[in-house]
Amino acid sequence: MIKQEQIPVTITNSLSGEKELFKPVNEGHVGMYVCGPTVYSDVHLGNVRTFLTFDIISRYFRFLGYKVRYVRNITDVGHLENDADEGEDKIAKKARLEQLEPMEIVKNYTEGFHEVMRQFNILPPSIEPSATGHIVEQIEITKKLLANGLAYETNGSVYFDVLKYNEKHHYGILSGRVIEELMESGRKLDSQDEKRNKVDFALWKKASPYHIMRWPSPWGDGFPGWHIECTVMSTKYLGETFDIHGGGMDLKFPHHECEIAQAVGANGKAPVHYWIHSNMLTVNGQKMSKSLGNSFLPRELFAGNHPLLERGFGPMAVRFFMLQSHYSSTLDFSNDALSAAEKGYKKLINALIAIKKIDHPGNSVTDAERNEEFKRIPAELYQNMSDDFNTAKTLAVLFEMSARINDIKSNPALLKQIDSETFEFFKQHYISFIEDVLGLRMEEEHNSDLVNGVINVLIDLRKRARQDKNFALSDKIRDELKTLGVQIMDGKNGEMNFTIE
Repeated sequence: MIKQEQIPVTITNSLSGEKELFKPVNEGHVGMYVCGPTVYSDVHLGNVRTFLTFDIISRYFRFLGYKVRYVRNITDVGHLENDADEGEDKIAKKARLEQLEPMEIVKNYTEGFHEVMRQFNILPPSIEPSATGHIVEQIEITKKLLANGLAYETNGSVYFDVLKYNEKHHYGILSGRVIEELMESGRKLDSQDEKRNKVDFALWKKASPYHIMRWPSPWGDGFPGWHIECTVMSTKYLGETFDIHGGGMDLKFPHHECEIAQAVGANGKAPVHYWIHSNMLTVNGQKMSKSLGNSFLPRELFAGNHPLLERGFGPMAVRFFMLQSHYSSTLDFSNDALSAAEKGYKKLINALIAIKKIDHPGNSVTDAERNEEFKRIPAELYQNMSDDFNTAKTLAVLFEMSARINDIKSNPALLKQIDSETFEFFKQHYISFIEDVLGLRMEEEHNSDLVNGVINVLIDLRKRARQDKNFALSDKIRDELKTLGVQIMDGKNGEMNFTIE
């Protein structure tokens, strides 16, 4: 296998807007932090796309031989209903509505999140810390920001002073937001507001008498702001400066912008070298939204029980569908697009099954041109994945490889034109990039024997129909199977084989 020393990786850095050569903070190691879910509701498909993106990134770095520490948090406190530090805590509100303890809500939705990740074959992170498990650290960094003159306390709450920070640093460095425009937009502060400036954000919020989730602090009982948890957990487990921070595009502002300000304000240095953001999902060209009635949960997608879905689609077909677009591109869901992805996924998997059964005979009369071709194509896998993790182009190479596999399957004599070492190189790369890098696996493996058995029963019925010269029934069975994606191939001596498209 080609490894990290031989091929450079480039990343489109949201901080610069440019594609940059990846240079790790510590040679041979990758530290990556990704903002995880706020566990007050079921994980939606937009979340899945984000976590799939960083699953691919961590898989590829590991495949290249890097030691990866991947940290993805669980937000179980502090995320209020809007970004203006107003409204109820989302988890506390859900607990009140369902008449449960907040930690019951956290447990239920965290388990549901993990189950969806397993269904999509998204590997667990190295570390999965929670906000409630790091209250002490969040209080300590708040005290540090107060001591550095970048925060202020008002009536038991503590706020980050953005204008003070912006005197020496750049608030807006990631999102491109201009602080003067932020000050002018939106509603103005009134006499009830505790903030000095409308752009300031909460580091610690005083708990009202009815607020369930609360902890003691130097400023009284309260709870941490949303942004501070990620600054604390990322730097605790990855160091004050680490390689990659990721999340959905919607987190770039204010969440990630605030993270940078907090880390710089507390530690005096930029926390992250490469910021990566995945783009949103749309449905039939419209933004996926509950209010528009066009958002659906993974379980609805699998079962097909949503008005916008004609039928269900398996997790691996959906994973393949998401891999067909670059993570930075908008991805549009439609029945036609999912159906096409399902067919493409099955083609790659059928070739995967086939190549695992093919062994080189050992002797060959090598054709130099074909031998070179079988060396060249796998190398393109690295070129595309190392170019900002371009899964779409990587899949195109895998389709080219699957065509070569089908050629060999149809004409085994072609193997003799390739030396055994080159074929093994080709074979192992096809298997590894599908299974280890892209994380695709055979769908419904436990049902494959049943499906094959039913198809073989129908093929036997077709053979009998042909023997009885009932060609109308024979053709009907063939045509009906074809509409279901099963291709029957008639041999010269009456044998029948099939492939599933």
